[in-house]
Amino acid sequence: MPTTTDPLVSTDWLAAHLNDPNLKIVDASFKMPGVLPLPKDDYLASHIPGAVFFDVDAVSDHSNPLPHMFPSAEQFGRDVGALGIGNDETVVVYDSGGWVAAPRVWWMFLSFGKEVRVLDGGLKKWVAEGRKVESGQVTPKPSTFKATFDARRTRSMPQLIANLASRAEQVIDARANERYQGKVAEPRPGLRSGHIPGSLSLPYNNLFDAATGTMRPLDELRAAFAGAGAKLDAPIVTSCGSGVSAAVLTLALYRLGVENPALYDGSWTEWGAADGPPVATGPA
Repeated sequence: MPTTTDPLVSTDWLAAHLNDPNLKIVDASFKMPGVLPLPKDDYLASHIPGAVFFDVDAVSDHSNPLPHMFPSAEQFGRDVGALGIGNDETVVVYDSGGWVAAPRVWWMFLSFGKEVRVLDGGLKKWVAEGRKVESGQVTPKPSTFKATFDARRTRSMPQLIANLASRAEQVIDARANERYQGKVAEPRPGLRSGHIPGSLSLPYNNLFDAATGTMRPLDELRAAFAGAGAKLDAPIVTSCGSGVSAAVLTLALYRLGVENPALYDGSWTEWGAADGPPVATGPA
């Protein structure tokens, strides 16, 4: 494991450690419902050698009608163990390169007691550099993963409703600004448009370089949060459409040294429901 506290690792680092027996690589690629080919099919066609596929929708609470909500610690431990991951291995998570889900899976691991790393630039940068990929299913030897959930790392709707009055925590919305302002319809049918009253807007794609897929330098990340009106020395909760891209903000905040930037797991899919709490529209 790199000695730095930064959760990111470079493609150079991963290439140098690809054959380490203690290294586990996880493909966490994800797409919105209905987008084809499915992420699992993309994985089967091409992935970093040895990578196992982490299905964000499968490793979730299936008793909850909301999409890919955090599972119980018991389920997370069981599902991760089935991927061949134990508590002591070095784990590097990546996605297709658009920062869609690797940060979400990183945050899940952290919330259940394990520090893992995220590949800066993901598969996009890896392939652009001409590095080796493989196809087909990787069948790992099952392992034992003991998970303990840290509730400080997520927020529920009742907690955010209470926050409307107290404003004890800043809420930062990672969706596109047009969605935040309520100018366009939500991609998921049946949801109202707008944002959580008092929340700030910082679209997650402002935090990485689309050309290379790499996250922006720390000074640029700091400037992006300042530009959104966020105070890094005060508590922060990140939110988005369904609790996935919000983790890009969470990762950036973690890199900036913000202690426990919590994630609103239900995000707009929960808040924006027809019978949900109050909604605001327009700019921040």
